[in-house]
Order: sequence, then C-alpha cells, then structure tokens
Amino acid sequence: MKYIKQIGISLALIAVLAFAVNLFSFSKQKDSDSNKTHSNNHESATSSEEIQVDRRSHIRDHYKIFSVPLPETLSFAGEPVPLQDMDIRERLDREFIVNTYWHSQTFLFQKRANRWFPIIDSILKANDVPLDFKYLALIESGLDNVVSPAGAAGFWQFMRTTGRSYGLEVNKYVDERYQVEKATVAACKYLKNAYKQFGNWTAAAASYNMGMGGLSNRLKEQKTNNYYDLYLNNETSRYVFRILAAKHILENPKDFGFNLIDSDLYPEHDTKVLEVDSTINNLSDFALSQGTNYKILKKLNPWLREKNLPNSTKKTYRILVPAQGYNLKPIDQY
Repeated sequence: MKYIKQIGISLALIAVLAFAVNLFSFSKQKDSDSNKTHSNNHESATSSEEIQVDRRSHIRDHYKIFSVPLPETLSFAGEPVPLQDMDIRERLDREFIVNTYWHSQTFLFQKRANRWFPIIDSILKANDVPLDFKYLALIESGLDNVVSPAGAAGFWQFMRTTGRSYGLEVNKYVDERYQVEKATVAACKYLKNAYKQFGNWTAAAASYNMGMGGLSNRLKEQKTNNYYDLYLNNETSRYVFRILAAKHILENPKDFGFNLIDSDLYPEHDTKVLEVDSTINNLSDFALSQGTNYKILKKLNPWLREKNLPNSTKKTYRILVPAQGYNLKPIDQY
C-alpha cells in the first residue's frame, strides 16, 4: 500500500508539472500572437498611411483640372453676345463648366448630333430659321424623345395644346411631337412668329422657354428690349447661355478635351418610307409583313403610340422601315 501511495503521489506531481508547463507554453504563445497582431496592425496602419500619401501625390501630379477659357467673341444666330458685361461672362462661364465636365452628357450630345443635326439643319434652312436653333433642340431634350414632368414631349418639347396649335396631330394613337421632321417644322413656325414679335432671334429663343407672353411682360416691366438686360427666373436666365455653351463646345470639341473618331458617332439610319392610308389593326403583324419587327418599327416611328393605327379618314401616314433587312443599319455614306 505504501508503495502504491508513493506511485500515486509521483503521478500527481507529474500531472501538476505537465499542467504548469502547458500553461506557461500557452501564455508564451498568447504573448507571441498578441505581439504579432500588434505588429500586423502597426504595419497595416503604416501601409494605409503610405497609400493615402501615394494617392494624394498621384492626384496632385497626374490629375489636372483646368478652368474653361471663354471665347473672345461669341454670337447666336448672327447676334453678338455682350461678353464685356461681367454678369454675362459669369453666367456663360457656368454653362461652359457644366457642359465641359458633365462628360457623359456632352459625349451623348455629340454622338446623337451626328445622326439628327443633318435632318434638323435641312428643315431649319428650308424655313429660313438660323441653323443655330438646332442647339435649342439639343438642350431641350438631348435629342432624345423625353417627356418632361409637365408633359412636354419630343425633341422640341412641345406641350399637347401648343403642338396642336402649330399643326401637329396629337391623340391616343398618333403623337407627331415625336416625329422629328414634323416637330421641327412646327418649331420653325413658332420661332418665326417670335422673331416677328421681338425683332431678334435671341429673344425668340428665350421665349421658347417661358412663352412669348411671359417674355413680353418681362420686357415691358423692366423697360428693355434686350434679353441680356433682363432679370429672369433661373431657368430662363440660363436658357440662352446653355444653348451658347452647347454650340461652342460641339463646334470645337477638341478644345474642351472631347476626342471622338467617326466610328464613335451615331450614324443616320438607312430607311425607306411606306405611305399608308388605311387602318393598321396590328403593328406587330404589319412590321413582320415589311420584313422587320415591332421593336424596330417603334424605334423608327415613335409617333405611333399604340399597338394599332385606326384611320377612318384615309389620311396618308409616312412610316419608316429599314431599307435593307429587318434591323437598323447606317446609310451608305457613313
């Protein structure tokens, strides 16, 4: 028994010693891990600081933003802009900065202009309206068939009643505010009327934003006949300057850092015209019968507002379809 007790005591001592050794080892390992973590955190903090410094250096050395220089002279529709007036220069400067550094918008302006400006130019010229007014359509809609919160629609942003008053058909099935050629003719009628009333194209352009009546009232109240001398609401105050900035930048894109090659620009579509003077019960079936599909038919004819076209009066409508094949292709000259 005494021998057994001695063995038991020895085993107990060995167990206690083993536990002590393990505890010491665990403590050392924990201290080591703690030191390593602290070291890693220190290294991470140092690395983060170095990255921040490197980024700041890179931005300072490589990312250059410049103020946009204003042109020495500028005109709209042949009418000079009074750049000697500091107020005029600052208002113009704002629009130059916005259009220069809003890259995505100004790139889209240039791409779409290549497709639509030749069409709009030909109509403006035929109606004796200065070609600079194509930039009015550009800033109104971005040459896209958008609808404003107030309900103005198409490239020229006509309201329903105004569009009808200038000869556009606007109803559930047909909305010619979305037909670029007819809407441009309607815009020409408005602008020529405004020119007769105000005697200059700059005021005619401003009236396109606030209406002839509204502009006429401001001119009388403030006893001037010059748009540039008027105190106006913010939108109309900026309106002509937005046109001026768009015009100058699109006419001189490289001067403002925009570099596009011909293949970047959107070409005109190669289309043919179908004259239709009867009801079309289903535009999808009609599109298929013409070798195309409903999607392409709607893209080329956004003025078709429903899935059918009633025509009890036998009116002749000009519907565009692809000239070759079912999909959209550029015309040969592009």
